[in-house]
Amino acid sequence: MKHNWQITLILIGMFLATQLIGLLVVYADPLNLEYVAQNGTIVQVQNPALSFIQSPEIENESDFFSKILPSIIIAFVIAIAFIFLLTKLKAALFIRAWFFVVVSMVIYITLIAFLKIIPIEVSLKFAVIFSSIVAIVLAYFKIFKRNILLHNLTELMIYPGIAVVFIPLLNVWTIIILLILISIYDMWAVWHSGFMQKMANFQIQELKIFGGFFVPYLNKNQRAQIKSAKLQMKKGKKIKEKKMKINLAILGGGDVVFPIITAGVIFQAWGLISALFVTLGATIALLLLFAYSQKGKFYPAMPFITAGLLIGILMAYLI
Repeated sequence: MKHNWQITLILIGMFLATQLIGLLVVYADPLNLEYVAQNGTIVQVQNPALSFIQSPEIENESDFFSKILPSIIIAFVIAIAFIFLLTKLKAALFIRAWFFVVVSMVIYITLIAFLKIIPIEVSLKFAVIFSSIVAIVLAYFKIFKRNILLHNLTELMIYPGIAVVFIPLLNVWTIIILLILISIYDMWAVWHSGFMQKMANFQIQELKIFGGFFVPYLNKNQRAQIKSAKLQMKKGKKIKEKKMKINLAILGGGDVVFPIITAGVIFQAWGLISALFVTLGATIALLLLFAYSQKGKFYPAMPFITAGLLIGILMAYLI
């Protein structure tokens, strides 16, 4: 097992919580508003609070394959190349500013979704002002002030906000294709090029931020050493300073957001129960990966998560 059971369950708990929050945000449908027209029909319009998000019009099913999917793949390749270039240039200040803008926007989207479904009626103006202020404050402390608890709490809101932008652009078959392509890339980036490890190290060591869940912890021997040192200090003995390497349990943001996107697509196509099967499949697959992975080795999570997602999709389709 790569990490002890306590740390593993913490990561799995945060992963599952984010998936469920993501489904809640999808259900809220923050990109659209509904109102009753004079003739009594329900009309759906774009939410003015999220007017900066412009989804392309999809006229028929073939557009998902001929237009949307290629655009997403090209955008993904450009984003990876851009991140690689910035990492090589070590443009830490620019990357932090970029992270700040993106984090602010997606937390804002998630907050708009929450305010849309609470049982209290909230005006659009209040929703925009409140969500903007909270999102900017949270993003500032996340990016520029290091705090493990705040970092992980904000991660719960970041990935649902990202997912809700991409879900309308995909259908069941295109998300399956995208998952397979992402899994192939993940295997190459971890096992062949080592790009994922380099990017994670750069984020943690140089940027002091990380796109994903991040749990530092001490192993059993380290805890015993600290306990022994405290007992000696209580007895008045001098303790020689000693550096101690902290263990890190991490789960990348892509490993969290793609299951939310997948479950969201299935939710819109087949309903909530089907989406929960998908979420369950991804969670079990991730748990098995943590349980059977070995210490000191790096593993691409997406191939395993994708397997769980595809099993979940198949179960949902059969049931």
